[in-house]
Amino acid sequence: MSVVISIITVLLVLGILSAAHELGHFFVARLMKVKAYEVSIFVGPALFKWRKKDVDYSIRCIPIGAYVRFSEVDNEGKPIESDDPTLLLNQPRWKRLIIALAGPFVNLILGILIFIVFFCATGYTSLDLDSTEPGTQLYEQHYEVGDTIVALNGKRVYTYDELYIAFNFINDVDPVELTIKSKETGEKYNITLTPEIKRQTMLGINRLKDLDAETGGWVIAANWNEESDLLKEGDILVTIDGKPMDENISEYVSSKSEDDTVVIEYIRNGQKQTGEVPLFAYDHTNYRGIILQEHSVRSVGEFFGAVGNAVKMPVSILRLTGLVISNAIGGKVEIYNVISGPVGVVNVVDTVVANENVNTGIKVSTLVMLAGMISVALTISNMLPLPGLDGAQVIILVVEMVIGRKLPKKAENAITVIGFFVLLGLVLLAFASDIAKIVFEGW
Repeated sequence: MSVVISIITVLLVLGILSAAHELGHFFVARLMKVKAYEVSIFVGPALFKWRKKDVDYSIRCIPIGAYVRFSEVDNEGKPIESDDPTLLLNQPRWKRLIIALAGPFVNLILGILIFIVFFCATGYTSLDLDSTEPGTQLYEQHYEVGDTIVALNGKRVYTYDELYIAFNFINDVDPVELTIKSKETGEKYNITLTPEIKRQTMLGINRLKDLDAETGGWVIAANWNEESDLLKEGDILVTIDGKPMDENISEYVSSKSEDDTVVIEYIRNGQKQTGEVPLFAYDHTNYRGIILQEHSVRSVGEFFGAVGNAVKMPVSILRLTGLVISNAIGGKVEIYNVISGPVGVVNVVDTVVANENVNTGIKVSTLVMLAGMISVALTISNMLPLPGLDGAQVIILVVEMVIGRKLPKKAENAITVIGFFVLLGLVLLAFASDIAKIVFEGW
């Protein structure tokens, strides 16, 4: 049932964002006195139809896309040429360029507005440094709380998301250089975070942050101990060698040898059980210690901070797209994790919708965030120079404006044919990526 809800959700989001895109073309064209014949919200059989000021409007039943028709068509669906000066094809190239850019621009603005709403509702994380903990890499460096990270290893970062994902492509044992802007003076300075590598004995589990209220034990989130699969997700670890799960237990495990075993007491399905688990050791680095300031929008200043963060999000999304693609080419990321088609989008939404441990408010806010990202993604994808997309028309118009004449028909046809096969390849790759994700990672 959740898959059906997810499919409907994705269709509605894509339909609404596509409709906004087409309405951008339409309203800018009308402002420029360009004639439009038809505006359709969604596709398929019409649910509602009306005519106003010589334009046919309709709302159709399938929420997949929308379209605006700027010319009359013959029985074969081909545009009918005319000398009518109000037609789009008879407009100066600069007007046609603005109208072509209007759709992607609306998706860009809509994405930013969605991010503003999201950040105002949930708060946002800035790149301003907060105080860190002793023993971390940052703790030994000279910085002031409130100073702002502006670059990582010499590369500019604009948002928390960009910084977080960039760190995922850096090995924990590698030093990193942060470029920081002083809050007090506005000057930039560099600090280097150098990891301290230590051998640490571990039980090999991840746990939920909060203790189990009834038993005071650790709730197991994952078991990555390669020597033992005794503990399962959802188990509650109550004691290790008879010792309770308090602040001293990690230090106790670390003091053991990597060849030792410990006796654990745990609860599974309400039943208390015991068992032995072998320990193991791995090279552990101290934490980077980068703690960033979180903001709730409760003042005018924080509101403008949310707006500034939202405006930077499209830049970060574009830059992160390039980062992920470059890492995929370098073999650091599986190719099926780079491109996602409609099945992949539904899979992401279904992961959110089907999670019973997440409350409704978080689900809604996550879907809002996804809508903002999809809107920005539509801006980027529509600017690709491929047939049927605004980017192809923009490229042709710009080239014609530079050379001062219309492109030869052969050149235009060649661009269309090449672009078609590239577009077809991207579509096939997207579906192949979706299938690969399901095969290797599951639905």
